[in-house]
Amino acid sequence: MSIRYRYGENSDEAGLITLIEKCFAGYDNCILDVDNEEPQLRHIRTHFDDLGGEFWVAEQDGKIVGCIGYKPTEDTVEIKHLYVDTDVRRQGLATHLCDLVEEAALKRGAVKITLWTDTRFMEAHALYEKRGFAGKTETRELNDISETVEYYYEKPLRVS
Repeated sequence: MSIRYRYGENSDEAGLITLIEKCFAGYDNCILDVDNEEPQLRHIRTHFDDLGGEFWVAEQDGKIVGCIGYKPTEDTVEIKHLYVDTDVRRQGLATHLCDLVEEAALKRGAVKITLWTDTRFMEAHALYEKRGFAGKTETRELNDISETVEYYYEKPLRVS
């Protein structure tokens, strides 16, 4: 599998929406409402630049097959938008994407990484737990069209 990783651009809008819709299709009542709930997908680079974070995409044959970003706060970074195309899962793509965020967090001097993940995304929970995240102790409701409930996860980082 030949994957190219690069920073996301505003022009990635269509590819990101297609990727996330495909990921959501595997779950009951999981609906992507871009304009009302995720408008940042239409200008992803600008959005993450404004947050002071970064955003990456993974491409295979010119198609976006994965993505991840982070939002920094004081001594923490929060993972945002980790998605991997169902056709290329279990090949190390999500691990590499998480590594990009973890490396950036360490460079920033962050002491922990946090994230919120849909309670339905059990494969993602397994990935996070394998990577040393602890979670499922706190939930939040998004009151969105998908009636999303999310688990909170965090992972301490060693800062050298």
